Amino acid sequence: MNLKGIVPRTWRRLKRVVLVLIVAQFLYILILKWVNPPITITEIGSWFSLWGTDKKLQKTWVSYDEISQHAKLAVIASEDQLFTDHNGFDFKSIEKAMKHNQQSKKIKGASTISQQVAKNVFLWQGRSWLRKGLEVYFTFMIEKIWGKQRILEVYLNVAEMGEGVFGVEAASQANYQKSAASLNREEAAMIAACLPNPLKYTINPPARITAYRQRKILVQMRNLAPDPDIMELVTGRK
Repeated sequence: MNLKGIVPRTWRRLKRVVLVLIVAQFLYILILKWVNPPITITEIGSWFSLWGTDKKLQKTWVSYDEISQHAKLAVIASEDQLFTDHNGFDFKSIEKAMKHNQQSKKIKGASTISQQVAKNVFLWQGRSWLRKGLEVYFTFMIEKIWGKQRILEVYLNVAEMGEGVFGVEAASQANYQKSAASLNREEAAMIAACLPNPLKYTINPPARITAYRQRKILVQMRNLAPDPDIMELVTGRK
């Protein structure tokens, strides 16, 4: 067996495979700028967890213009108040979270909306250095390729907002029997309040912590309303 010949051939094949994977994922990111992601790993996991129960996976994609401005503002107020100011990463919040986690057993996250979209669309749930590294890469890419409005649109359609409930349209229909376009401030804030833990922070009936978070979000929505960058994004008007 000629090992001298096998090693170079194997290395060349490996490089081709890596190159194909790099090109394929780049094209997938580019396509998703206009085409809605068909399903996510998180949704697949939820579908399996509901197997054999009387519940089913609920998801309905709606366009950016079909989502209430209150819902857009509510998730920014809840999850990422610096969304329009950063390039995908809120380093001050990350630093604060790291200091908190060193001193407390209760883990505190600092993921931006962009990071959450990267995780939800391209990756899996869980905590590992591999996943975090890939999350950084995909966050950087969608910030550069998609832009803020597309990121927010995708987030509002893929975020889990109840057991087996994905996206603001499904959450709105399940809890208020109305479309996402018709959500008022209070309803939008209540849905946004569940985002840190949609299985625990129930909306209907609202858990005590969900109602508490709703009140805080409503205050932050009023505080953010004068910000011209946020309102330009929320209204879709320049």
